Amino acid sequence: MASSSKITSASFWQKYQLYFLLIAAIIIRQIPIVSIPLNWLESYFHEISHGIAALVTGGEIVRIQLFTNGAGLCTTRGGLSFLVSFFGYAGATFWGWLLFKLANSHQRTAQVVSGLMIVLLLASLVFWARDVLTIIIISSLAVMFVFLIKMRRLYTLQLLLKFFGLSILLNSLFSPTYLFDGRNLGDGAALASMTMVPELVWVVIWCVLAVAALYSLIKMNKKSY
Repeated sequence: MASSSKITSASFWQKYQLYFLLIAAIIIRQIPIVSIPLNWLESYFHEISHGIAALVTGGEIVRIQLFTNGAGLCTTRGGLSFLVSFFGYAGATFWGWLLFKLANSHQRTAQVVSGLMIVLLLASLVFWARDVLTIIIISSLAVMFVFLIKMRRLYTLQLLLKFFGLSILLNSLFSPTYLFDGRNLGDGAALASMTMVPELVWVVIWCVLAVAALYSLIKMNKKSY
């Protein structure tokens, strides 16, 4: 009976793990100091997505800046301006979705992903971080992933990566709404200026993408059990 009870408990945890992690991410987002590394992580993926869009379309990254309040700035030169502006929030959504999906596939995959994140962060540190604050923040994120990859229990590493993925997704869902600050600045305003499509439309598109990514993970989770 005890063995059967443990199996049932484990099965329940596996089935509803995504929801528990999602609730934990929602709660932690409300805690000012504890949520800071998660905000930095989302901001980094947002800015590196701008940069990658520039690189892929023939441009270059001049510098990446991250700030203590979770804001960031990626200065690029060349490339397709529309894609560079669009892929900040869209890219963060993709990174969150990808982190969860890869971590969920296998424990060893989660370990490899952590290693790749360290490489990406170190490359950003060497090539695009120019100010002390950004260097400190990116270094802190790299150290965080180093601790992850050194964990003996791969299950814990896998769990934390999934949590990070969901946290990034949540941030990419709510962050676009901060563009409604009346200052006519940011990615939405840039896209509105380029396309004559109102900023509100771009914010809705980014939010819908984040919801769709989250829904696909929930659907995938249901199919697994």
